[in-house]
Order: sequence, then structure tokens, then C-alpha cells
Amino acid sequence: MEITTTYAIEILGTISFAISGTFAAMQKRLDPFGVLIIAFVTSIGGGTVRDLLLGDTPVAWMRDVNYCLLILVTSLLTIFFKSQIKKFKITLFLFDSLGLGLFTLVGVQKGIVFGLDPGICVALGTITGCFGGVIRDTLLNTIPLIFRKEIYATACILGGILYFVLLYFNLKADVAKVIVIAFIFTLRIIVVRYKLALPKFGYG
Repeated sequence: MEITTTYAIEILGTISFAISGTFAAMQKRLDPFGVLIIAFVTSIGGGTVRDLLLGDTPVAWMRDVNYCLLILVTSLLTIFFKSQIKKFKITLFLFDSLGLGLFTLVGVQKGIVFGLDPGICVALGTITGCFGGVIRDTLLNTIPLIFRKEIYATACILGGILYFVLLYFNLKADVAKVIVIAFIFTLRIIVVRYKLALPKFGYG
């Protein structure tokens, strides 16, 4: 059950980030090939960095071609139905937030499997959740969200900490996973809705 649940979460995260990447690329008016590339790197970027840090190679998407097929199909369907979804920015935001929660948990779980310290597991969750978006935004010539005023990586960190707190109080792992995903997703919505941000530093 543990493996099945984690795998299902990773699949949902892949779909969410593939949609997020596709919409981000369409906003920049890229051609279909460019859209597919952005969808791909958004979905697998964070997991690739995580696996390379862990020395878990070949990385996950190379071992399981289903991830690549899933990204391809999801991106093509998103392109096909784009005319039915008017508000690109809202769609991008919602799926990016959902993917953030899902992949953060996947990264934390991967760290646990490797027997790492909880702090390192939280860091891996943050990397898994954020770095696909960092690569996406960099390729699209946009300042990555993680470096802007929005609370992005902080949501991953808080979600990862919450997961270990819930486990400490003997909550079932599957229930804790759902709570953490919902927490990160909801936190992102609240942050953007009420324009909350961390302090900014200036020069001069």
C-alpha cells in the first residue's frame, strides 16, 4: 500500500506539472515542440536533481518510460483543450500549486526510503517540488517563482515539517500525506489571495 500510494502521488504530480508547464509555454507562444520540452522539464526537473543528489541513477524517468508517455499525452491533451480554458494564469497557478504539494511529498518519501535525516528529507522534498519550476521559468526567460516575493519554497519546507510532525503523533502515513498535500496547496492559494510575502532585501 505504501508503494502504491507513493506511486499514485508521483503520477498525479507528473500530470499536474505537465499541465502547468504546458500552459506556461503556451503563454510564451512557443511552438508545439517547445511546449512539449517545457512540459517535460517541468515534470521531471525536480525529481532528476533529487535522484542525482542521491546517486539514484539512472534517474526515475529513465527507468520507467511511462513517465515520458504520461507527460506527452497530458501535454497534448492540454494543448488540444486549451480553447476551452480561458484563464491561463489561474489554471497555471492551480496546477503548479497542486504539483508543488504532490512532488514535495514524493521527495520527502524518497529521503525516508534512503534512511536520511528528517531535515535532509525536507530539503529533498523542496528540491523535488521547486526545481522543475525553476528550470521551466529559466528556459522561458522568467525569474523563477522561488526567487520572487511569493512564498513558494517556504510552503514546501513547512509541508515537509508538518509531515514528520504528523508521523510523530502516530497519524497513519496515508492520512498524513493527504493532509500535507492539502496544506501546501491551500497555503499557496492563501498566500497569493492575500498577497503575503517574505521580507525583501534591497541595495542602496
